[in-house]
Amino acid sequence: MTELQASHKTTAYHWYVVGVLTFAYLVSFLDRQILALMVGPIQADLSLSDTQMSLLMGLAFSIFYVFMAVPLGRLADQTVRRNIIIGGVTLWSAMTAACGLAGNYWQLFLARMGVGVGEASLTPSATSMIADYFPPGVRGKALATYNAGVSLGTGFAMVFGGMVITYVSTSERHVLPVIGSVAAWQYVFFLVALPGLLVVLLMLTVREPARQETSSAAQNLSFREVLSFLHGRRKIYVPLFLGMSVNTIVGYALFSWIPTSFARVHGWTMGDIGLGYGLIILATGPLGVFLAGSLIDKLHRAGQQNAELKVALLSIAICLPGVVYLPLASTGQAALMAMIPASIGPAMTTASGSIAVINVTPNQIRGQTMALYLLTISLLGLSLGPTAVALLTDYVFKDPAMIDWSISCVVIASSLFSAVMLWRCLQPFGEGVRETVNLARST
Repeated sequence: MTELQASHKTTAYHWYVVGVLTFAYLVSFLDRQILALMVGPIQADLSLSDTQMSLLMGLAFSIFYVFMAVPLGRLADQTVRRNIIIGGVTLWSAMTAACGLAGNYWQLFLARMGVGVGEASLTPSATSMIADYFPPGVRGKALATYNAGVSLGTGFAMVFGGMVITYVSTSERHVLPVIGSVAAWQYVFFLVALPGLLVVLLMLTVREPARQETSSAAQNLSFREVLSFLHGRRKIYVPLFLGMSVNTIVGYALFSWIPTSFARVHGWTMGDIGLGYGLIILATGPLGVFLAGSLIDKLHRAGQQNAELKVALLSIAICLPGVVYLPLASTGQAALMAMIPASIGPAMTTASGSIAVINVTPNQIRGQTMALYLLTISLLGLSLGPTAVALLTDYVFKDPAMIDWSISCVVIASSLFSAVMLWRCLQPFGEGVRETVNLARST
């Protein structure tokens, strides 16, 4: 047993690392979600449908995951994780700037694929590092803090993006050194690429932690053997991955289309939407992840090894009333209030999912397992969330003003399926956590 495991002590520096990694995650989602505020201008300039826009929001990221998630996860298990993150941040920031150079749909699609390197390179390495800095019992709060980056990044994208879009929209074109004249929405991409430089500088101050909770059962496994190990625990990982990934559809459907919904249904400007919805996400997102992390730690200390799934089920119950009410709201203000519970729930689920994967998986394969988890989220949640809403709007309701009904239908269906999967996983997951802890103790 290592000194860290024995003492269960954490230092201010450990929390500093969590802060840096959380900021990196924030910037990742800032670069990703800024597109949701620019649907109208981009559609007007490039003549795109809702379905085409949804593919830029979702599928472009998924394609990168298919090819790179597992190799990056394997690198996280075998090499210096800090360096992986530095390389990933550099690349996704450059590709965010490249979005500002796009002159047609396919150029923008390819640039968005590059932005997808963010979470694929960041989260497997970041969560693995945090797990090595924090022992079970306090790990939930640390990982929940990191997962607050999702809400913080999205919230800042809405608030900051709304302000920037309002400012730059006063002129149709902007002139940049070397690059020349660009549209207002292209100019925004150049601005949001800049924080990535600060992330790189901060990551240079982070030390690579020693690996903790290693298990001989998962030592030096090939990728085929990793898949075999996970297959042996399929009663855990299949419903866990499916349940959490389908529930991710909820967050991506809301983040991608709520701004457009308020513009179409309630006539709000992007500045008003960005400020209102962004402030709600900034308040409820951290509240949700910290609530999830605290509850998980408390339940674990009480001996409930399936705490993560119980908290995820609670998050679904919190979210549903808001999305059911969304299309029934008669005013934009009432619809905005519905977004409070609808934002707390997905934040809790995001934290619960990452903590669940980390706690049920031996250290040596956490990076690869987290990469596979993110790959599943990408293929199911990230791809289907934005696109399912667009398809319902374009081909079922056939009315752009019915987008709030599309959002509600997608979120309700996803939440119910997720609840069934997670309920089925309760018992095998608890047994898997106990097995993982025992394997680490016996090493």
